[in-house]
Amino acid sequence: MKALSPYKNPDLSISERIADLLGQMTVAEKVGQMLQLDAQNDVTDLIWNVHVGSILHTSPADMVLAAEVVSRTRLQIPLLTADDCIHGHSFWPGATIFPTQLSMASSWDPELVEKVARVTAIEVAATGLHWTFSPVLCISRDLRWGRVGETFGEDPKLIGDLGVAMVKGYQGEGLDDTTAILACAKHFVGYSETQGGRDATEADLSPRKLRSWFLPPFERAAQAGCRTFMLGYQSIDGVPITTNEWLLTDVLRGEWNFTGTLVTDWDNVGRMVWGQKIQPDQAHAAAAAVKAGNDLVMATPVFFEGAQEAVRTGLLLESDLDKAVSRILRLKFEMGLFENPRLPDSAIQKNVIGIAEHGEINLDIARKSITLLKNDGLLPLPKAIRKIAVVGPNADDQHSQLGDWAGASGQVAWMKDGNPRELTQTVLDGIRAIAGDGCQIEYALGARIAELTEDPEGDLFEDGQPRPWISSPAPVDEILLAEAVQAASDADVAICVVGDMIALNGEGRSTATLELFGAQIALLDAIAATGTPMIVVLISSKPLALPESALRAAAIVNAFNPGMKGGLAIAELLFGDIEPSGRLPISFARHAGQLPVFYNEMPGQHGHRYADLTQDPLFAFGEGLSYTNIHYSDLTMSKDSYALSENITAQVTLTNTGQRPALETVQLYIHDEVTSVTWATKELKAYQQVWIEAGQSLTIELTLPVSECSLVNAKGERVVELGMFTVMVGKSSRDRDLLKTRFSVVG
Repeated sequence: MKALSPYKNPDLSISERIADLLGQMTVAEKVGQMLQLDAQNDVTDLIWNVHVGSILHTSPADMVLAAEVVSRTRLQIPLLTADDCIHGHSFWPGATIFPTQLSMASSWDPELVEKVARVTAIEVAATGLHWTFSPVLCISRDLRWGRVGETFGEDPKLIGDLGVAMVKGYQGEGLDDTTAILACAKHFVGYSETQGGRDATEADLSPRKLRSWFLPPFERAAQAGCRTFMLGYQSIDGVPITTNEWLLTDVLRGEWNFTGTLVTDWDNVGRMVWGQKIQPDQAHAAAAAVKAGNDLVMATPVFFEGAQEAVRTGLLLESDLDKAVSRILRLKFEMGLFENPRLPDSAIQKNVIGIAEHGEINLDIARKSITLLKNDGLLPLPKAIRKIAVVGPNADDQHSQLGDWAGASGQVAWMKDGNPRELTQTVLDGIRAIAGDGCQIEYALGARIAELTEDPEGDLFEDGQPRPWISSPAPVDEILLAEAVQAASDADVAICVVGDMIALNGEGRSTATLELFGAQIALLDAIAATGTPMIVVLISSKPLALPESALRAAAIVNAFNPGMKGGLAIAELLFGDIEPSGRLPISFARHAGQLPVFYNEMPGQHGHRYADLTQDPLFAFGEGLSYTNIHYSDLTMSKDSYALSENITAQVTLTNTGQRPALETVQLYIHDEVTSVTWATKELKAYQQVWIEAGQSLTIELTLPVSECSLVNAKGERVVELGMFTVMVGKSSRDRDLLKTRFSVVG
């Protein structure tokens, strides 16, 4: 009987197995192991001739084929299979599709978000995937950016909490668990801070600004054991993240002791030649990327020849490749893929994908993510209401409700029609399910959002990704508008469901404006003119600027992209079957000219407005109404001064003065009154959700370490400066919603 090669012996240590396998690999096999390539074409060629180490965008059929081809290769090194399962396994028909990250963030509930990630991991693992490119830890400040909906919003504290929750949910009890998948913190770092909101442009960020706001969520992900990081497309101060040794070597691997694996974003290495034009050819680009610490190179097929040429000409040493390949192999050994490649299992799939238990968690997160922004008393609607008009382009559009990175968003070829329609409950579906038996419901489209035309520059970008079609505002269709007006005129209430669509959000789909696109404003104006009480429901990928007709509506409900169960959850809220509990994780601008609008701004502006417009946001971070009124009183501190080693403790009393219960999100903000550098006017430091019954009063306690009352000084050091601090507690980040008191930090 032939003895096992040491690398195939599970009784040896992982380090011993890696050393043995590296010793048997050729340079070509090592370079191939560093490649992660799109498997939508010829997966056999990628494995057999390129020795690819990882594949993404692999169809269900090709997943099995890929494993079979690997079994016939010389070394039989298993693949790492990956995809963007960022709010559910969105490219698998029948899988559970959750709200997008921005929508989930409105729940302010890390525990529930962890459950979402755990469900996602269970469903993903059953299909043979090992890795999801999630969570997104970018900070959204320019709302024109196309990827706002993929983020957790604008605040580093909330982003960090929810990001850590997703890492825990994905990776479970450890990578050797067959239901665990690799989490990936992305996009490291500052990718969202782009010029003009345009995707993947230069980011203007100083090292101090990075340390202050953008790095902390990633540091927390690293501390939580996130095993992979994805690098952003952009450059900072002229240096692409792909080769930024300060970020990759000094900070990530040095200060944070990150020992995991780095993956570039799509064609980052090739982009240095054809896009950013800082490398003369692919050999030099490959050498720069490897020396900077990159491990897996995504979607740069020319890296295969470029890296080998770099070794032949002395730009790279083979030992440089060994460092990266060792980190890739370590993941595969830790996951046990050499013994169990975790192939798709149809029996497990039947038992876990799209099951009722997962649907309940989906409904729970959708319910908690919907935010009531305005209510003049019309809501909740009585079940005895006789006639409802449901109008608008997003009232019955499953694709807008699911959002980007789901079936019809265009990233994969095998789901051109999107996820199965019958699995998504739209707003119209939900209202039909929840309204009383005697209620007549009239539906009218009313308006279209956009007309799409092909980009005259071609179908593909230079990196091989498809160019998004150009979106032009859809004109007013008088017939559609008249149908909606007639329905509203005859109804007791009109529910107008507006927002954006997949063509207006996502990678490469930033927008120049924030206004409602197409004929939607005309629709809202016309419905408002009927005099019928109007409820505006927003289904969109980002905060949008709203016209006066929407702002004068009786109620405004925001859902972002609420997932498969979102329409039912919205209907439950409208009819009072659930209590509104969502809180905004991001601020709404009144106009794109206000941007950036975020709550933790720096002091020192010359006033707080433009000559023609206030700088006050339309809706602020942390805002959200309930169907009752919660009164805050008696904010006190446990003492007046604290040492650096102590915990701050604040107490506040909440009284429900209304007739319904509420889930209240109590928010605590800190302001350092005098600082050595300009610093934020306020920062979220703690929050707590409490259930409070009608007429009930209760006192709650919020605690945080003094060490979290820190800033980044002029030397780039994160420190707590001694002196006076203001603590603010209330229902949102707005000053009018916050009680204030003071304490000091003493040496």
